[in-house]
Amino acid sequence: MSNASKVPAATLAFWVVKILATTLGETGGDALSMSAGFGYLLGTAVFAVVFLVAVAFQVRAKTYHPALYWTTVVATTTVGTTLADFADRSLGIGYLGGSLLLSGLLLASLVAWYRALGSVAIASVNTPRAEMHYWVTIMFSQTLGTALGDWTADDAGFGYLGSAAVFGGLLAMVAAGLLWRRCSRTALFWLAFVLTRPLGAVVGDFLDKPLAKGGLDLSRVGASLMLLLAMAGVLWLTHRRATPPAT
Repeated sequence: MSNASKVPAATLAFWVVKILATTLGETGGDALSMSAGFGYLLGTAVFAVVFLVAVAFQVRAKTYHPALYWTTVVATTTVGTTLADFADRSLGIGYLGGSLLLSGLLLASLVAWYRALGSVAIASVNTPRAEMHYWVTIMFSQTLGTALGDWTADDAGFGYLGSAAVFGGLLAMVAAGLLWRRCSRTALFWLAFVLTRPLGAVVGDFLDKPLAKGGLDLSRVGASLMLLLAMAGVLWLTHRRATPPAT
């Protein structure tokens, strides 16, 4: 059994890439389900296969590999986007109903993980069993974030930019909680992880939704490629800074 966590440290670069990845999940998910005409159910099936394959490779890996890890995260955001849209729209339970259902599933996932292994801290993700709990929890958190972002932007009437301000403000409050020593760092991590998803969802919608709905009407494929390049750039810069110069 490995003692090294296969999850990257929650640095500023981690959160920047996480937001880019969740935004990419929104535009990428919409590109397949809407632009390519796959629909929500078939789109979910396609992305679910990608997600399962990525998780299998991630679990088999012996150490942390940035490209593999973030590919798996993007896979959870894309399947989360189409799955949430299917539940909210095709099943007719609405954004609020979807958010409540997925909140319950996320909480159940965290409770099951804690009862099985005694910790939900990211530092404990160093065994295949812990990783499986970790990725199931992430998938539920990403799906919840999509439904929550849609509810805030549409039903609650905040719009895309207003919703981005709301979730950005909540993330700032979570960051401020780091200054309070009595706050659980694990709880703050998962709060931030959940909140970055609706932030990415509403930013993704702002990029590709029509002008009449408050978006920029960018190509979903073009926006996805732009976000992918931005992710790669941040990861490359992070790796370059972490690599000591040759002597």
